[in-house]
Amino acid sequence: MKKLILSLAFAAMIVSCQEKTKEKIEDATDAVGTEVEQKIDTVGQKIDTLGNKIDAAADSVTSKTKRAVEKGAQKVEEGAQKVKDAVKK
Repeated sequence: MKKLILSLAFAAMIVSCQEKTKEKIEDATDAVGTEVEQKIDTVGQKIDTLGNKIDAAADSVTSKTKRAVEKGAQKVEEGAQKVKDAVKK
């Protein structure tokens, strides 16, 4: 009879421990899920920021290139005008 009572008590304790363990596992899983979501959001924000910086750099390069081409064209026109003037003389 003692063995039966001890076996039942032991079984009850195991079941009780399993429930607590399951709760802890669920809590840990939720915490990890939340942390992963936060990390994904952070990475997404960093990617967006980097994309904006790349766009700004591309715009800057385009603008500078356009100005350089305009200056070059102006110099060519000035040179052509000098040649025309020299030919007229």
